[in-house]
Amino acid sequence: MKMVTAVIKPFKLDDVREALSTIGVQGITVSEVKGFGRQKGHTELYRGAEYVVDFLPKTKVEVAVSEELLDQTIEAISSAAQTGNIGDGKIFVTSLEQSIRIRTGETGVDAL
Repeated sequence: MKMVTAVIKPFKLDDVREALSTIGVQGITVSEVKGFGRQKGHTELYRGAEYVVDFLPKTKVEVAVSEELLDQTIEAISSAAQTGNIGDGKIFVTSLEQSIRIRTGETGVDAL
C-alpha cells in the first residue's frame, strides 16, 4: 500500500477528485494548506501599498491506494492538476505500513 500526497492549486481540486473517481479511488482526504516552492510567493498591491505574500494558498490531497493503483493515481492527479504554470504543485509517495477500518476491523488493502 502507498500513501499519495499531492499539493495542488485549490481550483484544480474538483478536476483531481473526478479523475481519481474515474480510476476507482474510493476515498480522499483534503486539507487547505499554505506554502511556497521555488516561486517563493509574490508581491501584491493593496490600497496603494505593496506587500509580500510569502505563503500561497494550496490544497493538500491525500489518497491511500494499493500498489496496483499507484501509477494510475499518479497519472490521474498529474494530468488533472497541471496548468503548465509555475506553482502547479507536487506529488509525494510514501509507503503505508498498515490500514485498519475502525468500523469493521478490516485491515490492509481491504480497509482502503
